[in-house]
Amino acid sequence: MSYSTADSFRPVTLDDVRGAQKMLSGVARVTAMEGSRHLSQMVGSPVHLKCENLQRTGSFKLRGAYVRIAGLLPEERAAGVVAASAGNHAQGVALASSLLGVRSTVFMPNGAPLPKVSATRDYGAEVRLHGQVVDETLAAAQEYAAETGAVFIHPFDHPDVIAGQGTVGLEILEQCPEARTILVGIGGGGLAAGIAVAVKSVRPDVRIVGVQAAGAAAYPPSLAAGRPVTVENPATMADGIKVGRPGDVPFGIVGELVDEVRTVSEDELSAALLLCLERAKLVVEPAGASPVAALLSDPGTFEGPVVAVLSGGNVDPVLMERVLRHGMAAQGRYLAVRLRLTDRPGALATLLGVLSVVDANVLDVSHVRTDPRLGLTEAEVELHLETKGPAHCAEVGQALREAGYTVIG
Repeated sequence: MSYSTADSFRPVTLDDVRGAQKMLSGVARVTAMEGSRHLSQMVGSPVHLKCENLQRTGSFKLRGAYVRIAGLLPEERAAGVVAASAGNHAQGVALASSLLGVRSTVFMPNGAPLPKVSATRDYGAEVRLHGQVVDETLAAAQEYAAETGAVFIHPFDHPDVIAGQGTVGLEILEQCPEARTILVGIGGGGLAAGIAVAVKSVRPDVRIVGVQAAGAAAYPPSLAAGRPVTVENPATMADGIKVGRPGDVPFGIVGELVDEVRTVSEDELSAALLLCLERAKLVVEPAGASPVAALLSDPGTFEGPVVAVLSGGNVDPVLMERVLRHGMAAQGRYLAVRLRLTDRPGALATLLGVLSVVDANVLDVSHVRTDPRLGLTEAEVELHLETKGPAHCAEVGQALREAGYTVIG
């Protein structure tokens, strides 16, 4: 499979995906398919997790990057490649280039998580930090390509990339031939488009559902308009699918072959990530957990067996801590309250005694006694509590009010 950069809008076929699968043999892992008893009980039929979070570099991105770079002409390889990414695509391009003996330069935004920057360098790329947002980083990479002749490797908007990502679909059919529904996260659309080409060509009866974060959902308005539409200022913790505009190439495929695109909230993403960690023992980034979030939000609407594609596991530890706490709060397992009490000896101990009676575990206490907002005899306390669910949160609040405390937040 060798194509020049001039044919970037040719159709993607099943033969392309099968050719990519042969090319990736011995390069990309055939990732595990794990069953989930908990999700299966919720949905009422078998649910399987396609673990691309366990892929080399921690995401599916290696597949498309390798196929794209391997397909370059000799003179294009000699010029090197360049990419722009905040994480997964950067690592995929870096490793693919090293395996193929091609020089790579990757532009990453200032403030990109240090583990991702370090991993990209370790895989062999020259990393250049530029810009505060990915759009600025992308512009710098394209300018570099124009100046040096390096080939720009787009994260999703090229047939070779889509064919590489489509090998995930072929593996799903091999590992779960009885699948009736496949859920996959959508950012630019390369993974969903590739899976749709592979699966629909062999099993047109399989329903493919794309999942976007509600704060970065460019596909619903684009599909309604019949053309890619830009969503300004996309905002979501799921940076792997935080894309403001669908790719031109995947958009046509998604519009034709993907049956439905759903959106999920930040709370649902947090809860899904927490579930993957606690129940499946899998570290999954928010974008990778988006199919699970869709299952949690409306489990009764999916015909099984269901396959949820966990597209990546590259999550910054600092973000992981925040997301897990957010997920616990969304499930009523973490409660933060602020209240005022009379500033006298033993007042804090009395408050903690109330919480002990209702079995709320105190994780952290902040006690403020001097503040212009407070009266002469008042103190303000902020408590972070571990709770057992929404009903227990309500019980804690009721106990505090009955004890005479004014809860202010």
